[in-house]
This record gives sequence, C-alpha cells and structure tokens, in this order.
Amino acid sequence: MDIGSTTSAAAASASASASAALSSDFDTFLTLLTTQLQNQDPLSPLDSNQFTEQLVQFSQVEQSIATNKNLEDVLSAIADGNSASAVSYLGKDILAEGDAAHLTGGQATWNYTLADPAQSATITVSDSEGKLVFTAQGPTSAGQHEFVWNGQDNSGKALPDGVYHIGVAARNAEAETIAVTTYSTGTVSGVNTGADGTELMLGQVSIPLDKVVRVQDAAPAV
Repeated sequence: MDIGSTTSAAAASASASASAALSSDFDTFLTLLTTQLQNQDPLSPLDSNQFTEQLVQFSQVEQSIATNKNLEDVLSAIADGNSASAVSYLGKDILAEGDAAHLTGGQATWNYTLADPAQSATITVSDSEGKLVFTAQGPTSAGQHEFVWNGQDNSGKALPDGVYHIGVAARNAEAETIAVTTYSTGTVSGVNTGADGTELMLGQVSIPLDKVVRVQDAAPAV
C-alpha cells in the first residue's frame, strides 16, 4: 500500500517559494526606497503617493499568498481525510464505473448496465494496447449484468495476465443505440494517493475513489 502526499507537498513548496520571493523583493524595495530618500533632491522631493501605492500593492500580494496558504492547508486536510477513509476499503469488494479489469488466474470480471432492453449487446475485450482480443454476445435485458471472461481469445488461446478493457455496444430492434454503463469490480488490494487524487487498486487497475458506486465485504474463499 502506497499512501503519499505528492499534491499537498508540491503546493506547500510553491507557497514557500512565493513567500520567499515576496520577502526578497520587499527587502530590495525598502533598500531602494531608503537610498532614494537619503539622496533625494531637497528642492524636488520624491512623490510620497507613489511609494504609498507600491507599499499597498506589496501588502495585497502578501495577503493573497497568505490566503492561498490557508486554502492549501484546507485541501491538504481533505486529502488526508480521503486517504484515511480509503484505507477502510482494503479487502472489500467494490463496484466502480470503469472499463478495466485485471486478468489473473484465467479470470477477469466486469459488470454492465443497459438503460433499456436491447435486441443485441456485443461485448468486446481489448488488451492494454487497445488490440481487440475477444468478442461475444451478452444478455440484452434492461438492468445490470455480470460478464466473466476466462482470459481466452476467440480461438481458445489463453492470454497473459494483465489489464484488459471491456466495451459493450447495445442496439434495439430499430438499430438505435442504447446507453450502456460499464463497471470494474474486484477486491481492493491497495490505496494510492498522488497528483490524480486517491485511487483504489484492484490488482493492477487503479480506480478513482469518486467512481465507486458499491462496497461490500469480500466473499469468503471457497
């Protein structure tokens, strides 16, 4: 299990760099201002309004950086909360919107939902490079269906373990397309938190936490 804080660390680093740059620029500005005041022509004094305006601008930038820092702290707390919550998914069976499954031990499982009854529902399986490796006809009634693939292509050749993707094309009697939603399913084996947010791992398949639609205890081993 790999739980990191890449996003919050990067944001904190950017905020620290901005604050350091602002401090350096402000010190330089004050040094120049002091030098100008010390060497100004008494008969032609410098415009105080201009200095005041520049000081106000520096103050506004400083306040903006402070506001961003506060927002980063809030986002970091939310990310930490998501990570802690995601750990509770370990060992659970989930159903999540997606088209990927990890073929292992000669089995990969997906679910799909038909919005309406169909005349035909053609299931395709592609490998990680997008190559079509298997086609079949699936159930056509409206609702959710499970599809279990044995990892063999249409000629009966066993394919190597890895990540595969499902596609379902459904049409009614009038040859009109019917809406289909595909789902990845499996037991959560790990949790990753990075630049893309918190993800659950189903073998080699990563599932964004916000795509999960169902969680349940894993079925006991037979």
